[in-house]
Amino acid sequence: MVTIRLSRGGANKRPFYHIVVTDSRDKRDGRHIERLGYFNPVAAANESKLEVNHERLTYWLSVGAQASPRVGQLVKQYSKQVAA
Repeated sequence: MVTIRLSRGGANKRPFYHIVVTDSRDKRDGRHIERLGYFNPVAAANESKLEVNHERLTYWLSVGAQASPRVGQLVKQYSKQVAA
């Protein structure tokens, strides 16, 4: 099954996550099909905390990809952020 989930990057104590489309059997930080955006939980005031390519996300969900619970929360948060 294809899933949309977070892939961790960044240094120790400074996490940075890419929102990726991957096969559910692959490792968390392993191979991915496509990168859809990023989430930076420790972003400074002048940096963007969350960025998502909503067009591609909609495509992957329409062809049957399953979003992880955390990615679902982030997408909902991003939708509110863009609408405001």
